[in-house]
Amino acid sequence: MNDTEIIDALGGPAKVAALLGYEDGGIQRVHNWRLRGIPYRVKVEHPELAKKAAEAKRVAETAKG
Repeated sequence: MNDTEIIDALGGPAKVAALLGYEDGGIQRVHNWRLRGIPYRVKVEHPELAKKAAEAKRVAETAKG
């Protein structure tokens, strides 16, 4: 999954910002990651993001049939 797919699978920038505990400006920050990519530091500090996104994608695909 690319970074945009991870953000989308987790529910979008607002949900990811909340998940990471970002408050003021957090939604805009995460939205910018769609173009720039999720910073390496964030990926290292929060390895669960990719795992949660993969699980959410799998569940969504299973629900489609």
